Amino acid sequence: MTSCEKLLVAEEMEGERLDIFVTENLEGISRATVQNLIKAGQILVNGQPFKASYHLREGEEVEVELPEPQAVTIEAQNIPLDIIYQDEDLVIVNKPKGMVVHPAHGNWDHTMVNALLYHIKDLSGINGELRPGIVHRLDKDTSGVMVVAKNDSAHRSLAEQIKVHSIKREYTALVHGVIKENLGTIDAPIGRSKLDRKKMAVVKDGRTAVSDYEVMQRFGNYTLVKVSLMTGRTHQIRVHFAHIKHAVVGDPLYGTTKKHFDLESQALHAHRLGFKHPRSGEYMEFTSPLPQYFEDILTKLTQIS
Repeated sequence: MTSCEKLLVAEEMEGERLDIFVTENLEGISRATVQNLIKAGQILVNGQPFKASYHLREGEEVEVELPEPQAVTIEAQNIPLDIIYQDEDLVIVNKPKGMVVHPAHGNWDHTMVNALLYHIKDLSGINGELRPGIVHRLDKDTSGVMVVAKNDSAHRSLAEQIKVHSIKREYTALVHGVIKENLGTIDAPIGRSKLDRKKMAVVKDGRTAVSDYEVMQRFGNYTLVKVSLMTGRTHQIRVHFAHIKHAVVGDPLYGTTKKHFDLESQALHAHRLGFKHPRSGEYMEFTSPLPQYFEDILTKLTQIS
């Protein structure tokens, strides 16, 4: 008996090797097993076989034929969810800091998907059982506004807008040091770090990554910036600002090991999301206020500046 998993390659996954992509997106399957499945023709990209080393492109569909159904059941859980808008096609969620977006190894419950399954009747199935409705992601410790698709048509429309970079995505970040220029662009390719696979990095053979920023306020040795994403690579803002020596405050992966403001994670918030509605074509824009911890830090910085 076999089961089939279909995985859509999101923008932040573009450039990943086929075997690595499948291993990281399916639970309980080793990279060696994935490579054997690829050799046996049981893993296809857009219906065609490829080598394990094939570098995936955004929007491609990876079909994995597994010998046995995955022993994984994603449960609906009554977890509070800040839904700021909902219609027949989509849901806008204000994700809190500390919430993982979808189940994966080490986080099988208490994710946003577990909450969505409880609160929302229908979700798109394009991204499979583990990521129903998920069009884009925020890191666990990045808070802010997200859009979730309730049907496949909406999902494809939103994914296409992300692909052509027509979705407006603005973030607020507190970074180390004083950025002198009021406006700037960081144009530096991002790929998997050659030294640590758990990290991303600016690398010559990486995927194009562009972040525009505007300085909102300067506080002594810190700068508050608004960042607009022109692309959507994994950890893009965190990697880009670390690259220009202004790491996001509190970032445990790309920043300093010294704690600032008792933060265990990055001071990064997705405050604005704008797109065309997948059914009506009407432009819609949603915002999320800074979480209280972020406001408290800014208040403290204002008082001592």
